[in-house]
Amino acid sequence: MQSNRKAEKANPPPDAGTLKTRIRQWGEALGFQQVGFADTDLADTERQLDQWLAEGRHGDMAWMARHGRKRTRPDELVPGTRSVIVLRMDYLPADATPVETLLEQPEKACISRYAIGRDYHKTLRNRLKKLAEKIESEIGEFGYRVFTDSAPVMEKPLAAKAGLGWIGKHTNLLNRRNGSWFFLGEIYTDLEFEPDRPVADHCGSCRKCIDVCPTQAITAPYQLDARRCISYLTIELKGSIPVQFREAIGNRIYGCDDCQAVCPWNRYAQFTGEDDFQPRRDLDAGLLVDLFGWDETTFLQRTEGTAIRRIGFERWLRNLAVGLGNAQTSPEVISALQARRGHPSALVREHVGWALGRHAQTG
Repeated sequence: MQSNRKAEKANPPPDAGTLKTRIRQWGEALGFQQVGFADTDLADTERQLDQWLAEGRHGDMAWMARHGRKRTRPDELVPGTRSVIVLRMDYLPADATPVETLLEQPEKACISRYAIGRDYHKTLRNRLKKLAEKIESEIGEFGYRVFTDSAPVMEKPLAAKAGLGWIGKHTNLLNRRNGSWFFLGEIYTDLEFEPDRPVADHCGSCRKCIDVCPTQAITAPYQLDARRCISYLTIELKGSIPVQFREAIGNRIYGCDDCQAVCPWNRYAQFTGEDDFQPRRDLDAGLLVDLFGWDETTFLQRTEGTAIRRIGFERWLRNLAVGLGNAQTSPEVISALQARRGHPSALVREHVGWALGRHAQTG
C-alpha cells in the first residue's frame, strides 16, 4: 500500500458517504464515465477461477495461475486493502470504421477497436493516480495502489460488485445504459466505503454473442474457453495458431469484437471524447497487403504507444499471414506472401506457407 505524499490541508476529512460523492465527482471530472465502490469478498469468483484453471481453459496464459490467491483476495495482493474504487472509461471512437463493415472487406485488417488508439494502460493509470492524489489532498495521507489490467486483479467481478454492470454471457462486463465498449481501472485502498449495490443480469434469453463467435469460444452462457478465442489466439498465444481456427479468424489480426458488435445493449454505447483513443493512421482499416509489407522499424514506429506493440513484429506478421490466407486471391496478395516465404522466423514461414497453400487451392 502506497501513499505518494503528505497532504497540506488541515480541514477535517469528510465522512465516508460524503467522500464517496466527491470521489464520483472528481472521477467524472477526470474523464471517467462511472465510479463505483466494492468490498474485497471474491469467494464466488475464486471458485469459478479455480474450476476454469483446472479445466485448462486459460491455455498458455500461465500468469493466470500465478500469484497464489492474490488475484481473488485483494488484501493479499495489497495488504491493508479494505475497499476497491472501480472506474469505467468509454473508448469507442466515433470516427472508427464499424467492425461489421471491416469484416465485409476481407482485404482490410480488422483490429480490436480498443487497440487502434493510444495504449489505454497509460491513459487510465495517469488518471487513476490523479484521482488518488486528489483524494489525498482532501483527506490526508492514505494507502492505495492503482491498477488497469496490469496486475492479478479480477477487474470484471470487482466492477460487477461495484454496480458498474453485470458480466454478460460473453464474459464481458455490460452496462444497461452504456453497453460494453469501455475500459476499467481500480484503486485498491485502505479506506473503508459502503459497497455499491450490484445490478441485475439483463441478458435474458439472448444468445447473439454465443451464436456469432467465429470459433465457438463461448462454450455455454457465461463460459469462455480462451484457447478458442480469437483475442487469445492473435494476442496472447506466442506460438503457432492451430490450423483448425485459422480460416475462422478471417481478417481479424489483433483481437476480436464480434461478441460486442452484436450485443443489443451496445445500441446505447456512447462514443468516447478522449483524444487518446482516436484511430491512428493505418490501424483503423489498413490494407492487409500494406501492413504485411512493413519492416520491423516501420512496425515499431507506427505502433509506438499502442497496445499492439506488445505482440511484437513476429506475431504481427503471423497474424497478417493468416489474414492474407483468408483474403481473396489476387496478384498483390500472392506477391506479398511470396516476399515473406524465406523469412528468418520459422513461425512466420509456417503461416505464410499455409496462406499460400490456401490460394493454391482456390487459384
